Parts: sequence; C-alpha cells; structure tokens
Amino acid sequence: MSLLPYDTVLIDPTRIGLVVLQSDETIERDMMQMRGTADLFFSRVPSGQEVTAETLQSMAAHIEASAALFPQTLRLNAVGYGCTSGTAQIGVQEVERLVKAGTKTEAVSQPVSALLAACRHLKLKRIAFLSPYLEQVSANLREVLQDSGIETPVFGTFGEAEESKVVRISGASIQSAARQLLANGGLDGIFLSCTNLRTMDLIAPMEAEFGLPVLSSNLVLAWHLAQLSGDPQALQGPGQLFASQTTS
Repeated sequence: MSLLPYDTVLIDPTRIGLVVLQSDETIERDMMQMRGTADLFFSRVPSGQEVTAETLQSMAAHIEASAALFPQTLRLNAVGYGCTSGTAQIGVQEVERLVKAGTKTEAVSQPVSALLAACRHLKLKRIAFLSPYLEQVSANLREVLQDSGIETPVFGTFGEAEESKVVRISGASIQSAARQLLANGGLDGIFLSCTNLRTMDLIAPMEAEFGLPVLSSNLVLAWHLAQLSGDPQALQGPGQLFASQTTS
C-alpha cells in the first residue's frame, strides 16, 4: 500500500438546506430546477400520506432530528422547512426553533414567511388562494395571512387529503381552477399552495394569461431562501417575483 499525498481546495459556496416531507415528490425537483449559485442539501422528515391537522402537527416531533442530518461540519446560509400547511399548524417560530436546534444556520424560512415576504415585496394585498387540501387544513394559513394584512377573499380547493393524489393533479386542472378563481377580478395575484403540487412549469404561462403575479409554495420559498442567504443568485426561478428580485 502507498500512502499518497493530496492537496485541499477552498470550497465556500452559498449553502442552502431543505427539510422535505417524506411524502413530497415535487419540491426537490423544483429546487434543483431553480438552483443557481447555491449548493443544496436535502433531508427528509417523517410525514403521513393523509394530510390532516393531526398529521401536520405530528411532524414537529421530528424536525430537529431531520435538521440534524445535514452535514454537521457546515454552517448553512439558510434552511427551509418544506411544508406550507404544516408551518401554519406548528407555528413559524416553533419551526425556526426546531430547525436551529438541529443544525447550524444563519436563517430559517418556510412557505408561510416566504409568502408574506413575497406579498410585501410585490405589494399584494388581496390574493386568490388555491389549495389541493380539505378546507380546514388551509384555515390556519388563511388566518395567518389575514393577521398579517393579506386578504384571501377568494378560496378554492381540490378537496384532496392524500399526498399521492395531490402530486398527480394535472397542470390543466390547476390552470382551470385558477381561471375560475380569478374570473371576477379585484385581486392582486394568486397563490398556489402546497410544496407537493406541481406548479413550477405553470408560473410563466399563467402570469402571461392573467397579467398578475402567480406565486406557489416552492417559488416563494426558493426566493426567500435566496434573499436570506445573502446571495440573490443562489436560486433563480420564473415569474414576476424573481424578475423583481432584490437584496433588500
């Protein structure tokens, strides 16, 4: 055996972590599609196939351990928790506490805080809200938005509780539902809720059709993580939100 010498190189990119639901088939693909200058790290958190208030809350017991699976030698510039309804159920501050207890990071986001930041950035006050889940699952999130000055006067849902069916909702169905929700006007944009809903390829054509910002859980989370990381080029996505990107 020969003991061989080696050199080391400095590797110092922007590093972003994502805690992904076990049942989610979409968010990793979307984030890799939007990857800019960042190195992305993924971990999974146990989650049920059926989405209820109880299954959403149960994830809180596993977030810290899931965050602890990121490389412990690294300090991540930002970490995202990839669940919209779960964040609304568990609470923004509690999600941040659990993530930071598990890994070293400068900042934590999730689709709820990301959506609020995106709405402030784009000056949206009244948005249509499209959810794949049962109405009661989205109630907490709509209350959080209302408390933060974002009205959701138009709400629609596909009424689906099973994640394996949510991920297979067609783009045509999503566009048709959005068209119906926006038909009466008077809205500043539309939010497509759920990190497992396949919407990324719909953002640009829907904005072209409706002439309004189209936001999705994965889009706003990617944008917010890039902002929080200090590197706006870390993640790059479609639509008006990224086109108006700012470091402020």
